[in-house]
Amino acid sequence: MCEDGDVARSRDVGELLLGEWACLGCLAQAPSHGFGVAARLDPEGDVGRVLPLSRPLTYRSLDQLHERGLVAVVGEERGRTGGTRTVFAPTPAGRELLDAWLVQPVEHVRDTRTELLLKLVLGDALGRDRGPLLEAQRAALEPRRRERERDAEGACSPEAGDPVGIWREESALAVERFLDRLA
Repeated sequence: MCEDGDVARSRDVGELLLGEWACLGCLAQAPSHGFGVAARLDPEGDVGRVLPLSRPLTYRSLDQLHERGLVAVVGEERGRTGGTRTVFAPTPAGRELLDAWLVQPVEHVRDTRTELLLKLVLGDALGRDRGPLLEAQRAALEPRRRERERDAEGACSPEAGDPVGIWREESALAVERFLDRLA
């Protein structure tokens, strides 16, 4: 039970945290052990420069993916210090879920910095065409763009002193420019 009396619910199979998506995407590129995935999620790693994840969180994410049947153990490798490392690869269900997630647009502009960028980096690493994601993302942002245009016509744009309103407007414009440059 949670502190407020609500019963904690378990997440559905498709409800993954961004760190779990990052691990699944790394494994979809090539089977690996946790140490290898953690290296890619290091702040200097190819995926970690978008979403850095500590080694303990990487291993926890791999455990969660395994418990949900999205990755499976495909072997073991001898570690540098003598122990064995468990090698994981996505299951067919994990690959199917990842494929669907990689083309789903990000719901909120505020999530584009991490989630959209993560999808683009993972998709590029997997050799996926960006087009479907970019098109879907542009369509998802279209209602907000039209709303901004209506606000500008009616002089309802953010007030000069409203930092939150200005930030949201500028962020939305930046995401649109970003999508245009990638297209």
